[in-house]
Amino acid sequence: MPVPLSILDLAPVPSGGTVRDALRNTIDLARRAEEAGYHRYWLAEHHLAPGVASSAPAVLIGLVAAATSRIRVGSGAVQLGHRTPLAVVEQFGTIDALHPGRIDLGLGRSGQRNAELARAARTPPPVREPRVVDGLLIPRPYSFAALAGSPLFALSRALLQQPGAESPDFADQVDEIIALLSGTYRSPEGHEAHATPGEGADPQLWILGSSGGQSAQVAGERGLPFAANYHVSPATVLEAVNAYREAFKPSEVLTEPYVLVSADVVVAPDDDTARRLASPYGLWVRSIRKDLRAVPFPTPEEAAAHEWTEEDRALVADRIDTQFAGSPATVAERLRVLQRVTGADELLITTITHDHADRVRSFRLLAEEWNA
Repeated sequence: MPVPLSILDLAPVPSGGTVRDALRNTIDLARRAEEAGYHRYWLAEHHLAPGVASSAPAVLIGLVAAATSRIRVGSGAVQLGHRTPLAVVEQFGTIDALHPGRIDLGLGRSGQRNAELARAARTPPPVREPRVVDGLLIPRPYSFAALAGSPLFALSRALLQQPGAESPDFADQVDEIIALLSGTYRSPEGHEAHATPGEGADPQLWILGSSGGQSAQVAGERGLPFAANYHVSPATVLEAVNAYREAFKPSEVLTEPYVLVSADVVVAPDDDTARRLASPYGLWVRSIRKDLRAVPFPTPEEAAAHEWTEEDRALVADRIDTQFAGSPATVAERLRVLQRVTGADELLITTITHDHADRVRSFRLLAEEWNA
């Protein structure tokens, strides 16, 4: 049997469209994903991006869960640097009370990572050449530290955190969430705290990570499932899954490691059509890495009109080269390679096209091919 397929949705805003369009498309896609047999439907968290409407994942998760009946719904991921463990537990405890047994709580460490990027901006990253591992491209790493010097990066941090606030240690935050959910929380002074809603809720906890750093370590040491981002940081996906497996300790949640790996995918009836629909992706990634704000997703015609410089091409090469665009058979084969090389127990698919109908068709065609 093939491994399960799941979906990561950013609620993309298309060029010429509106946030209302994007959110309605998300609800529609979630319903269709459930019909097609996808295992889970996750919502990302992004801020200050004109082309992405998923800035409040807990709200969207509640709406998607209410619009569906069977598919698991969750966060990919809640960024703990921007909120407290209690706030997260109360939000997801509320959703879980209304949709028990279907909610995933994916956690990310953006707050700490942003501070690390600011420090890393002063140190040039090591240069590693692209390589192919058993058929899977591992591209030259992209240095996210380059973003840390941007005024927009500083503005984003300032708007997402209270003045003077420091992000606590990620591992401590995860432990607090586990304790608040289980009802065992005690402050350093010995005081109890009981979250209502939240205590006794049973969302499935996940840790998301892009490298072999703290996220992978925390997930492994606590015996939690781990989601590795081939679609965000393809150069470090093998480091991430290996570090998680090496750190893994059996828990009440898992007796063995469980790895989910993400991929950017566009499927169409034939390879040429898929490549055309995927052609705006590079311009969209460029807007994120150059200006820190994802633009509304362009049309293929708008993308074709863009004049690329060599610097721009290098900026997005790792993401372009690792996007899987093609016919159902073409993409399914590339996903099988990704699954084999990473040992993934599940694959998380993210697809963005300008037209919603093309995105719906992409997911439908992939599900039909994958489960044939």
